[in-house]
Amino acid sequence: MSLLSELVERVKKETDPNEVGMILCHNGVVRGTSRAGESASYLDISVDEEALDRVLQEMQSEQGIAAVHVHIYTGRRKVGDDVMLVVVAGDIRENVFPVLEKTVNRLKSEVVRKYEELIAQE
Repeated sequence: MSLLSELVERVKKETDPNEVGMILCHNGVVRGTSRAGESASYLDISVDEEALDRVLQEMQSEQGIAAVHVHIYTGRRKVGDDVMLVVVAGDIRENVFPVLEKTVNRLKSEVVRKYEELIAQE
């Protein structure tokens, strides 16, 4: 079973089924190019654990949210490797979709530190 599947199963076991009508998942991977279109060979990733705890607490307190679980892979990740898994469970899509997006954005801006190795273009 994949780690993402395990996170979903954990949500199902730990939450009240009366509070969950939707479980959304995000699986971020290392792209072969930067946002600017430059070729990339790998990412080095680290995590600010205090910031991670803070973001998770805040996202879990959002209206209609029953659970938020995250796994961030650290160290060197090559193109195609998983970087971040996020699972958000809640009552209705109007509450869950925005929290998934907000969680991913905050994790990327406040929690994850990354160094991207770009390939020099000749």
